Amino acid sequence: MVVLATKLYVDGDARDRALDSLRSLVDNEIGDLEVEFEVGVRHDEFPSVTIEGEDAVVARNVLREEWGEIVPDLEEGETYVGTLESWDEDGFVLDAGQPVRIPADELGLGPGTPAQIRERYGLVQHLPMRFVYAEGGSRLADEERDRLYDWTRGNGRLNVNSATRAEVRATLNRAGHARDYVTVERLGLLEQSVVTTEGTDPPGLLASVGEYLPAELRCVVP
Repeated sequence: MVVLATKLYVDGDARDRALDSLRSLVDNEIGDLEVEFEVGVRHDEFPSVTIEGEDAVVARNVLREEWGEIVPDLEEGETYVGTLESWDEDGFVLDAGQPVRIPADELGLGPGTPAQIRERYGLVQHLPMRFVYAEGGSRLADEERDRLYDWTRGNGRLNVNSATRAEVRATLNRAGHARDYVTVERLGLLEQSVVTTEGTDPPGLLASVGEYLPAELRCVVP
């Protein structure tokens, strides 16, 4: 079994759609292998994928590489994925199956309070983020810092949670913004990043589509 480092925290029909989406994504990644799989959701909202068959080991490794894995024990100096649970003046708290605190001085994302940094980089709650574990205080992984810095160098982004990639794309198109974005990047199962076209104003896009998405939306303005 692999516990994926992305959360399924919506309810009702949205939960059913998200589970269907996850099954399709898992099938796209390991469906060509000699395996059978079943997707469930743990009590802490992390999805689990039970895999059986000749290629089970390969399939588990593919999912670990794609999503990151929630493991029972974290080892000093190793890199893991956790979801952004909360933030305060002392730093971020990630959920990696257990709370992992990233102190403010270990974020490595430039000046400002954790709340200001979250605003600057458009970090929505539950966003999967890579970190290096240390018992005395973990830090964001170098590749995570690089990814977030890259966000501020592009045309602009609108980050969204509580919606699948297909739902975000459909909402943008329905609201008349099909030409205002380049792509929708999947950050997690329910966390997406709309990459805007040159000349599109992310705050303006947020104002236009916000009423259609029951979600948290954050802009990244270069």
